[in-house]
Amino acid sequence: MTHTGTAADDPTANPTTTGDTVAAPLTRRAAREAAERAARRPLARTASAPTAPHTSAARPAAARTPATRAAATRDGRALGVTRAAAPSASSRKRRFMAPVVLAVAAGMFGTMAVPAAFATTSTSQAGAAQTDAASDLTVQAQQFDVSAAAGAPDTSRDGFSATSTATLEAQAAAKAAAKAAAELEAARAAKAAEYAYDGKTAEDYLADDSTGAATTASAADAAATSAAPAAGTPFSLPAVVATAKQYIGTPYVFGGATPAGFDCSGYVMYVYAQHGISLAHSVTLQDQVGTTIPESEAQPGDVVVFNDDSHDGFYMGNGMIMDAPKPGGSVSIRPIWSSNYHIVRFGI
Repeated sequence: MTHTGTAADDPTANPTTTGDTVAAPLTRRAAREAAERAARRPLARTASAPTAPHTSAARPAAARTPATRAAATRDGRALGVTRAAAPSASSRKRRFMAPVVLAVAAGMFGTMAVPAAFATTSTSQAGAAQTDAASDLTVQAQQFDVSAAAGAPDTSRDGFSATSTATLEAQAAAKAAAKAAAELEAARAAKAAEYAYDGKTAEDYLADDSTGAATTASAADAAATSAAPAAGTPFSLPAVVATAKQYIGTPYVFGGATPAGFDCSGYVMYVYAQHGISLAHSVTLQDQVGTTIPESEAQPGDVVVFNDDSHDGFYMGNGMIMDAPKPGGSVSIRPIWSSNYHIVRFGI
């Protein structure tokens, strides 16, 4: 049997080649060329030795012996042909993950880029629309003349004026004050009707001598049960006190000078008239007629007059006063609430 080939084809010709040497991995092109050379080699051997009835390539797979297979394996190693290793699990995972990663990256890119593109397009469209609208307004501007007759009608009926908040508040306060005054006047009238008086006035007492005599007698009786009057007093101050106490509870009525209702000076005038002393219905005039005395000499029945002539009443001793106080009040005895006063005595 004739063997053709080179020393490179014989694994024994190369001293560096051993059965245990592992060939370096080949590229696909090198593996393909090696496979082609391995396929051509049996043909060459057959052509050079036609008398050989059988070759290792032509033998059936079943007829091959272990020695033949070993020799074929050595021949393949000598030619640099290696069996492709089965793909590993990591390589299969990489092949599977590569398309997934690409798909995710493409989706993220679309999510970030597409809205920006749409926003830019919307902004540009809005700007274009505004530009078109401004252009339409400019192009479609119209001019017209208004007839002078349109301004002829009188519009004075449509005139109006504004009222400030302060004015409104002042008007409301004035209305409230007027309402309060009306209510007070109605209350006074109701109280006057309740205490209706048809008896004698201060003038009646002063004009009727008999009444004065009776009053003097009653005053003498009252004086018998009270402290003796001071020396030189022409009438009894205790009698004046007794008369004044008869009207405790009479309501205050501005300008009143009868038991139907008293104000401060009307009360003093009415009581002193019953004892024959005529006084004006005025705090100032009563102060002028009377004689001012020191408070140390004052006795119950003298008159307390405030220094500004705003009020007066009967002195009751120990810093007390009996008077007709103010609207809503009534004749009563109470402490003097101020030191700005002096004492006046009548009949001296």
